[in-house]
Amino acid sequence: MLSFVRNMRLGLLHASLALTFVAINSVLNRIMINDMGIPATVVALMVILPYLLSPTQIWIGQYSDTHPLWGYRRTPYIALGITLNMVGMMLTPYAALLMNRNFWPGFGLGLVVFLIWGMGYNLSVVAYLSLASDLFGEKQRSRVIALMWVMMFIGIITSARLLGSSLEPYSDAQLIRSFRTVGLVGMGLIVLGLVGLEPRNQTVRLKERYSQRVAVQAVINNPQARRFFLYLILLLAAILGQDLLLEPFGARAFGMNIEQSTMLTALWGSATLFSLLLYGLALSRWMSKKSGAFLGAALAALGMMLIAVSGMVQAQVIFFPGIVMLGLGTGIATTTNLALMLDMTTPERAGLFIGAWGVADALARGTGSMLNGVGRDVITFVSDNPLGGYISVYLINALILCCSLLLLRGIDVKAFRAEQEHPDLVQVLAVAGDM
Repeated sequence: MLSFVRNMRLGLLHASLALTFVAINSVLNRIMINDMGIPATVVALMVILPYLLSPTQIWIGQYSDTHPLWGYRRTPYIALGITLNMVGMMLTPYAALLMNRNFWPGFGLGLVVFLIWGMGYNLSVVAYLSLASDLFGEKQRSRVIALMWVMMFIGIITSARLLGSSLEPYSDAQLIRSFRTVGLVGMGLIVLGLVGLEPRNQTVRLKERYSQRVAVQAVINNPQARRFFLYLILLLAAILGQDLLLEPFGARAFGMNIEQSTMLTALWGSATLFSLLLYGLALSRWMSKKSGAFLGAALAALGMMLIAVSGMVQAQVIFFPGIVMLGLGTGIATTTNLALMLDMTTPERAGLFIGAWGVADALARGTGSMLNGVGRDVITFVSDNPLGGYISVYLINALILCCSLLLLRGIDVKAFRAEQEHPDLVQVLAVAGDM
């Protein structure tokens, strides 16, 4: 019972961070692209700014491993990170509205507030995933991750519905009030989830202290780590990058208003939540993490192809099942790959490797969003067909997912750990040099 409550509280941290992504990637991006007419490339540039800071996750992870504050290895970093994330999110509507009236001053403000949002994201996500690794053993991780993501998607579904309804009829003042409310709710979740969650007075052994150079080489010099890093980038770039365009796609292809297009996120989130529960409670008992990852990516690719076809034939009867299929694949892929990620660590370097996987996640989000935005604009310009830009991007994402499956076949957790137990010559020389 105590373990379940601890997992629920950890899930609150994950849910609070997800609220900012709903507000920005499901509401603000649709308003900026479809209603304000801001190019998708510019919106994508704003969205990927946080991910330009993603390499800091390796440093943050290994720093929190070895530098506890006030007796806590993770809590101070989580609290500061999520606070910055919420503050940055609450300021983003001001940047969008200013950009619509006077582009360059708004663009400058956007650079600042999206970077604040991104600094908070990078600081908090590696810290609370490291805390999950600290608190739970390998056998518990699949269910731990599933429950964390269940709570996150409950938050996504609820906030999408509430944000969508609160913005009909739309007004600039209501947009600002809605984002402020989301931020205050997120801060409340931080307090409920974080206070007293991590045991205090954790000691750090001297041998756990390693330099940034050795930290980076520990990832680069492990063939399995390199393969897993590239695999995550391809998988997440396709699944997460398309999020920038889903609501604008609905508005362009089927004339949906803000409330209706925001409900697409709720539909996707509901399907994702169902598949998380299905895998966590049933499929994980007889399906390996790697098999689950294959299934999730395949379902997501099929969903993207259905979404593209729905635009070609202008049929919502295909569009909605495509979103459901994408959500089902996203849920299974999320829980299985995060469990694999936590398995691809070593106890003494949990923050280091989770930081590396966090870099892959952030790099994938940034690259995927930028390529989706640029691809949509370029194809639209060349073909003079706005809907064709959306359709082409979804087909390309489906192809990327298929490519990621080829890399997944060669990933072996046991081989990863064997490499860590037997460092290569470069790692040995690096450690000797630091000594």
